[in-house]
This record gives sequence, structure tokens and C-alpha cells, in this order.
Amino acid sequence: MLPIVSITLFLPLLGALLVMTLRKAPVQVVHTIGIVTSGLTLMGVVRMWSRGVNETGFAQLEQLDWMPSIGAAYRVGVDGISLPLVLLTALLFFVTFIYSAKVRKQSHAFVALMLLLETASIGVFTALDAILFYVFFEVSLVAMYFMIAEWGHEDRQRAALMFFIYTFLGSLPLLLAILGLYLGSDPHTFDMRDWISNPPLNGTAAMLALVAMLITFAVKTPVFPFHTWLPAAHVQAPAAGSVILAGVMLKFGTYGLVRFAFQMTPDAFRDAGIVILVFGVVAALYGAFAALAQSDLKRLVAYTSVNHMGYIIIGVAIAALATDPAIRATALDGSVLQMVSHGLVTGALFLLVGMLQDRANTREMDQFGGLLNVIPILGWSFVLAAFASLGLPGLAHFPAEFQIFLATLQVEPVAVIAILGIVITAGLYLRAIGKVFLGEPREKWTNMADLNVREVLALSPLLILIVAVGVVPAWVLDVIHKTTAALQF
Repeated sequence: MLPIVSITLFLPLLGALLVMTLRKAPVQVVHTIGIVTSGLTLMGVVRMWSRGVNETGFAQLEQLDWMPSIGAAYRVGVDGISLPLVLLTALLFFVTFIYSAKVRKQSHAFVALMLLLETASIGVFTALDAILFYVFFEVSLVAMYFMIAEWGHEDRQRAALMFFIYTFLGSLPLLLAILGLYLGSDPHTFDMRDWISNPPLNGTAAMLALVAMLITFAVKTPVFPFHTWLPAAHVQAPAAGSVILAGVMLKFGTYGLVRFAFQMTPDAFRDAGIVILVFGVVAALYGAFAALAQSDLKRLVAYTSVNHMGYIIIGVAIAALATDPAIRATALDGSVLQMVSHGLVTGALFLLVGMLQDRANTREMDQFGGLLNVIPILGWSFVLAAFASLGLPGLAHFPAEFQIFLATLQVEPVAVIAILGIVITAGLYLRAIGKVFLGEPREKWTNMADLNVREVLALSPLLILIVAVGVVPAWVLDVIHKTTAALQF
């Protein structure tokens, strides 16, 4: 059978190598290579989706010997938790390449870095060997560092350095946890499937490994108070970098929380469940209140990411605390679907803010007004994405958050206080829509151009899927539930 996972995984890397060999190729050719490569990668993921997953573990497995003396191998595969995130990753990179076709500054390096980052991101979600996972995890940091530092805004160097230091140092505890899990396994192996089916640590050792993993994934998600790198990174990153950082790379934290912490140290995770739940509630409320205080549209969207990632953490914590397998599956279904919906919604919002900044050279809400009459396509697209972010029924966040709070009510009802975050998010987005798009347009914006064909092509898939996931979530939930319903915890 064709190794479709490996082909899909390394196709962007091959595209990056091709771009770097064509150093004198015109800018249009370079961007075409990026778009075509990411499009073919997306087609490969669609093929993976058609092959599906099963209820007995990981599917579409591919393995080659790598370092057999220490139990490390090239192992990749997918299940109902990772496959939707692989599809999200491929889609966001594809639309980002379309949007970024306007980039002229060092276009060869830009496209090559983006393709390298795509391989690293897909690798994080498909790796089934802990060393392989860690390699992809770290490569993504390097690629995003250069993305922010070279193509970001005025204070990009400081933001890039802050991002790299926080996330690099934050990943070191994960390495220690991986070594602990390796030493605890018998025979020694880095096979993540073995660690999941037969957790190698217990007692104090398991709790120490869990704490190490929680530090890493709290920084990556990010969770208050480990979030301080996020606003600067988002504000200074180019729009393409913000889309990938929020839509894909923040999911490394929540995916790792499920794949490593939840599945590999289940007893310790259950014991720490209440503490993790508290962190989730605090993140949800803090993110909403912090977003409410922002006047910069990009910072507003960045802080709403903290809010929505808090709901995911709540769902995972409730799954750990639940004794009923059905409730556990409901909480995890909602959490994984929220990862997907957050990528779609926040990706669309960052694209739209980037498009607005391209036209106005500002993101300050007080500088605008009445733009719905001037740029109706951009305006109504923002309204749709904003309504999705505040959890409007019929749009992507609603079925995810509904399942999370449904399970929360059955396990720890007091944690439903986090639902106040939805109310605050509704208020802040309605305020943003009012300031930026309603009323009479200011004279200096009356000639602002609406979205062009390239921008519409980049944005449309995200808006369509925001509605599709909100109206018919079963096509994603059916894949997720095959895995979550079978988890032994």
C-alpha cells in the first residue's frame, strides 16, 4: 500500500529543497511552488481522511528502523485525535500560501521556511516515536522564530527572541519526561503506542513526569501565567505567521496534553485533574477579560485564543475526572473539535486583520468606523468569523463548546463559571464590529479597496468550513469519536 502518511509528511520538505535550489527563479514561480506543494499536501491528507481510522488504536501505520539499539524508530500514523488536526494543518498552510503570494521580501526563504514548518507541524501530529515527535516539535520553533524575526513588524526581533526563549526552554521539561518514560518502559522503547497501552511510570515518578509535561504544554498552549510571549509574538508576526502560530502551533500544546499527559500518565493526570481544571477555567476567564481591554484588533484576537484554549483544557480535565466513559468521550470529543474549530475561526480572523492592516497600516479600532459600507466583503467576513468566535449556534465553536460544558455540568458543575468567558467574548466582538464596521465611514477610508480575488480564494475555505462544522459537525465528530470512545482511562 502507498505510504501516504510519509509522502504527505515530507512533500512540503521536498518543496522547500526545490525552492532553495532555484535561487534565481522569479518570485511568481517560487510562490507557485509553495501553493502547488501545499495543495498536493492537502490532497494527500484528504486521501488519508478517506482511509479513515479505527477503534482499536492507530491506523495507517508506517515504520522503519532508525536507532534500534535504543528502541527508536521512524514511526508515523494517525487516529481520531490526530487526523482532524493534520487536515486542519494542511488546510491552513494551503490558504496561507495563497494569501502570502504577495510577499516580495526574500520570497525564496519565506516559502522554504513555510514549507519546512508545514512538514514539522504535520510531523508533530503524526509521529508515534517520542524522539521523532520531539525533533518535529523543536524544528517548528526554529522555523517560526525566523518567520517572526524576518517578516514581522516593527518590534519583530524582540518578539521573535521572546517566543523562542519561552518555547525552547519550555520544551526542555518534555525532554526530561520522555527520558523518564523511556527508562520506565520494559523493554526500553520510544514507541508512543507502547507508552499509551502500558503506561511505564506510576506513583511519584509518574507525577514528576506529568508536571514536566504540563510545564511544556502550558507554555505552548499557552496557559496563564505562561502566556506572556503570545501577544507580542502575534502582534509582531506577519499575518501568515499569526495564522499558523494560532491555528496550528498552539494545538501542539493541547494535542500534547491529550497524547502525552492524559494517555501516558493517566493515574497522575486523574489525581491532578482538579488543578488542571482550575488552570483551564482561569485561562478561559483571563483570556476573555484581557481581550476586552484591547484596542488593537490583533491583540484582541490573540487574547481570545487564550480564552478558547482554556475551554479545551477544561474538557480534557473533565475527561480525566469523569468516571462514566460516555461523559469522558463527550468531553474529549468537544475538546478535539474545539482544537479544529479554533484553528478555522482564529485563522480566518488573523487573515482578515492582516488584510485590513495591509490597506490601512493600522489595527487600532478607534481609527476606523463604517467600513461595512466601504469594504462589504471583508466586513461581512469578519462579522461571520467574529460570531463564530463568540460561540453562535450554527457556527464552528458551538458544537465543541456545548459538549465541553455539557460534560462539565455532569462532573464539576462549579467549573461552568468559565461560560462567562463566552458572554465577555460576545461583548468584546460586538464592540469591535461596532467600532470598525458600523456607522459612517471616515473620509480617509472611503476609497479603501475590498478583497481581491486572491484574498477571497484564501479566505473562502475557512469561512465555508466554519459553517460546515457548525451545521453538520458529525463528519468531524465521527472520526474523533472512534478514538475517544475506545480510550481506556
